Amino acid sequence: MRPLIHLHFPRPISYRTAQILQESLVSRFLAHKRDPSLAAPPPHIITAEFHPVYTCGRREIGTVSAEQQTYLQHGGQAEFVEALRGGQTTFHGPGQLVAYSIIDLRTHKLTPRDYVCMLEKSLIATCARYTIRAMTTEHTGVWTTPVDKIAALGVHMRRNITSHGVGLNVNTDLWWFDRIVACGLQGKRTTSFEREGVQGLEVSDVGKTFVGEIGERLGLDAVEEQGAEEFMEEERRASIIAM
Repeated sequence: MRPLIHLHFPRPISYRTAQILQESLVSRFLAHKRDPSLAAPPPHIITAEFHPVYTCGRREIGTVSAEQQTYLQHGGQAEFVEALRGGQTTFHGPGQLVAYSIIDLRTHKLTPRDYVCMLEKSLIATCARYTIRAMTTEHTGVWTTPVDKIAALGVHMRRNITSHGVGLNVNTDLWWFDRIVACGLQGKRTTSFEREGVQGLEVSDVGKTFVGEIGERLGLDAVEEQGAEEFMEEERRASIIAM
């Protein structure tokens, strides 16, 4: 079995940078589907922290007014981006682990529902590693109580190839979430490892724990970590040579 390739960004990046990388990886999987003679890519997962950005899900594209976008951008301190993922408007920023997994569900014999359950269980197990008891509710995501959400899920699938993924609050400034109805749920709050009493963690370390939980649930024996920036530079050089 091939290893899970973990592409990690060591410092906060723009949403666009992660988008470019995941689109490149998805295109590899789709190319293999079109032409099976091409080598099948191994499963990948991207972990990062983003510069402040509000993203809306595909059902909200075109519905967020210019005035609301300006409000969310808060004098240029945050971006606003329309995304292809499921779910509604949420926030990503420093102190939050963002993890995007790019896999072929058929290779791993997973249905879309199986995949979402795997993400949820991996998040719950990651929280447990740091003494936080988390759970699922009737609402999407992972919660520490029925009203306190610690992780959001928003995925996209094309021909059974996954993209986008999860946002897990480690030491995020939760003030950013006060500016929205997070994920469209009235009367709910956002929490974090820090608010739950677990302090002093590096987001990158939590990311490694989460990736390990994903690898275990995919039945993969090894995780191979690579620098995402170096990976993207190699991709850029290879594309120039191909031209």
